[in-house]
Amino acid sequence: MEVREGMSKVVLTVGPGHTLRDAARMMADKGVGAAIVIDEEAPGPGIISERDVLISIGRGEDPDAERVSDHMSGSVITAAPDWSLERAAADMAARGIRHLVICEDSGIVGVLSMRDIMRVWTSDGATSAMTPG
Repeated sequence: MEVREGMSKVVLTVGPGHTLRDAARMMADKGVGAAIVIDEEAPGPGIISERDVLISIGRGEDPDAERVSDHMSGSVITAAPDWSLERAAADMAARGIRHLVICEDSGIVGVLSMRDIMRVWTSDGATSAMTPG
């Protein structure tokens, strides 16, 4: 099974100046666990996840004062839509990340989360070609 079959085509974008509360609200509204951060002055996109927001709040920081730019990952890990889900999962596990940005023809076409992979692999009749290692 390929990444394109499991990825979310809903790609939420936020700006680096949004507050963490803004980002959290938008992620909740769209039902996604991460947002792509677009900054016209940066060389490429960043990413902020629900985990980044949670860590900030856990530190006692004010989500109405904290900016996305101070909590995002400045570089994203990308994958192609024709990657196998096994390859994507292995890459995510090796890097300790929960989201891959899916790019095709130099544009973002989706986001794949660990949650997406689990949803696909646990659906009725789904199988994985992975072998125990």
